[in-house]
Amino acid sequence: MKRIYGYLTLIIITVSCSCSNHNVEKRPLDLEAFDLSFTKEPNFMWPVYSGEKAVIERSHYTLNYSEKHEQALWVAYKLSADSLAQQRFKRKNDFRKDPRVKTSSAALSDYKGSGYDRGHLAPAADFSYNQLALLQTFYMSNISPQRPAFNRGIWKDLEMQVRKWVQGDKELYVVTGPVLDKQFSTIGANNVSVPEYYYKVVLDIHKPGIKAIAFLMKNEKSTAPLKTFAVSIDEVERRTGLDFFPLIPDAMENVLEKNKSVNYWFP
Repeated sequence: MKRIYGYLTLIIITVSCSCSNHNVEKRPLDLEAFDLSFTKEPNFMWPVYSGEKAVIERSHYTLNYSEKHEQALWVAYKLSADSLAQQRFKRKNDFRKDPRVKTSSAALSDYKGSGYDRGHLAPAADFSYNQLALLQTFYMSNISPQRPAFNRGIWKDLEMQVRKWVQGDKELYVVTGPVLDKQFSTIGANNVSVPEYYYKVVLDIHKPGIKAIAFLMKNEKSTAPLKTFAVSIDEVERRTGLDFFPLIPDAMENVLEKNKSVNYWFP
C-alpha cells in the first residue's frame, strides 16, 4: 500500500519452504531473486511522510515527531548483532526535552503523577553499545505514555525478543510507534496523548530467508504469548495511515506486507 504519510506496526513475512505445517503460507514469488540495492538508500527504512512533518535524523535512529500528540509517530533504526555484542554502557535515566523539536517536545513534568511510565519507542537497551546513542533515547521525543504493567511486561518482552532474533539474523530493521488514529485522553500541561495501541514492525531483508513481522499491542497488561499479537504490515498501515518501507519493489512489498507466517519467527 503506497501513501504519503506513515505509522507503523509489526508484520510477519513468509519464506519459500517445503514445510508441511498448514499454518505456513508459500510465497507466490521468490523474494531471494530481487535486487536489494534499495537497502543502501539512507531513508530506506523510513515510512512515507509529508513535507510538513518533523523528521529528526540522528546518527543511530530517526523519528517523525507529532506536535499534535507530543510524541513520535514512528521511530526507525537498524539493529545489528555486532552492535549488541559490544561494551554496554549503563543507562542514567536522563529524560529531557528534545532540543531539535522546533515546536518544543513534551516535558518530563508532563508524566509526573500521571500514573503512566515514560515508555521508550526506540529501546534504550538496543543502543547501550554507544554512550551518545543511549543518552539520545532519553529525549522526550522518543517517549510515550505507557501503562506500567504494559511497559514493564509484554512490551518489554517484545523488545527482548527482537534482540534475541537479531542474534540469529545478524541485522534487522525496526520501526516502532503508537497508533494515533483519533483524539485521545492526555496528560500534562503539554497535553501528551495516551495511545490505546502500539505497533512494532521488524524486517529481515538479507538473503537467504527474507521475512518480516509486525505486532499490534494494546496499552495494557497481558500474559498472552507474543505471537498472538502478530498481524500483517497491511493491518498496521490500515490502523496508522502509514506506508512502511516504500522503497521496496511493489511485488516484494505486497508479499511481505500482506502475508502472515508466525512460524518463521516463532519456530
